Amino acid sequence: MADKLNHIVVKPEKIAAQAVGMLEQELLIPNLFKKEGLDQFKGAEDDTYSVKVEGVLPFHDFGWRTGEQKSNSTTTAPQGTPTVRNTVIFDEYKERKIPVTFQGNVYSAVEATDEQLDFDTDGWGKFNRPQVKAVARGLGRRAVNVLKDQAYSVTIGNAEQNLRGAIVEARRVLNAFNVPDGQRYLLVGTDFESALLNDKDLNLAQNVGDGEAESALLNAKISRRFGFTIVVDQTIPSDAAYAFADSAFIFLNAAPKVPSSILGATTAFEGVALRWVRDYDSASMKERNVVNTYAGFRSVTDVLVGWNDATNSEFVSAGEHFVRGIKLTLDGASDYPADGGELALVSGITDAKLWTPTGRVATEADPKNA
Repeated sequence: MADKLNHIVVKPEKIAAQAVGMLEQELLIPNLFKKEGLDQFKGAEDDTYSVKVEGVLPFHDFGWRTGEQKSNSTTTAPQGTPTVRNTVIFDEYKERKIPVTFQGNVYSAVEATDEQLDFDTDGWGKFNRPQVKAVARGLGRRAVNVLKDQAYSVTIGNAEQNLRGAIVEARRVLNAFNVPDGQRYLLVGTDFESALLNDKDLNLAQNVGDGEAESALLNAKISRRFGFTIVVDQTIPSDAAYAFADSAFIFLNAAPKVPSSILGATTAFEGVALRWVRDYDSASMKERNVVNTYAGFRSVTDVLVGWNDATNSEFVSAGEHFVRGIKLTLDGASDYPADGGELALVSGITDAKLWTPTGRVATEADPKNA
């Protein structure tokens, strides 16, 4: 009697789930961004998805007892002319849309001959991890480009001379811009990390055990100080750091549809979607394996609310500004908003009061500012 054949069938969904799990482990910078999945928005005009942002309105003061007739203090009868009654100012409420566009299809594709699969490898399991790592590097590189190319409103320079002071200043600047403090990151390059770890005033220590080191984000965490989760990354400029809220950047992601004619599956894990497909080219007797995902990245700008001392009134900025993140450098000078501009009026952060390792720069108008 012939031996019974024991077929081991691996369901496509399980392979895709395994691949997505590995992808999440390899992702660092994209996992620091706000994630938006987009399966339900496929087919949108110009491949663009809009994230709605709540509108901003100023408050106003209504004059107390305006429109009343003035009284003469020497008589009991009211005399004089009535004052002008204030009128209510009506503002226009406008919500904003932050458009995020898919910028590409990040993928890894491998083909193998029958002979390679039968004699040279243990099957497609050998290729899955390298393919997922390749896709993760592609997503990470796109995220790095967004970070590096962003026009930052504030740069804190010469941080190496006073790292503790520079981080405290970064916190002050984000607070002055009213940046949400729920989850803030300080993403540092390798030279910046070395300077931090050697600074006795900070006393930073690796606090992630070996048992937690499977996740790229957990493994990259250095410590938490002054409201920042400090994370190191090898792909950003080594002498730079970026302090930002998790809502400063958007990571748009969706898995392409699996064609009905081939084997494959899609799945998502912690906001990251991925498609895995496999087919066979009978003309060349090769099997092909593809892992891919749609992705898009962008920063989030804001309409700002501030107080104008000159007019003693609140105002809403006419333009949109990126304030949810700032840059720090080990060397170089600081760069703050120009005095008198919208950003300076909103926050008090101005180039007349640059941060230096010994304190903010003194000016003739404010000699005690140092």
